[in-house]
Amino acid sequence: MKIIERNDAPEAVQCLSAHELATLLVLLQAPCDAMAATPDVMALRDAGFAKLVDSGQGTARFAITNEGNAVLRVLGAG
Repeated sequence: MKIIERNDAPEAVQCLSAHELATLLVLLQAPCDAMAATPDVMALRDAGFAKLVDSGQGTARFAITNEGNAVLRVLGAG
């Protein structure tokens, strides 16, 4: 009998660290200034869960994207 190995996981599964999840929760409550961005914020931006937005005062801030909100809703936090 031939054993066939199956991998049903999606190709682009992204795993977030505990720090990145915590940062996502912080961004939900209060977007942070671009100058105060941590490596976790940058990782969320690269994953598409955070984005730079214009705050209207000539400064840019990081905020959650729709995808970031979806992650938090799945976890029951959004």
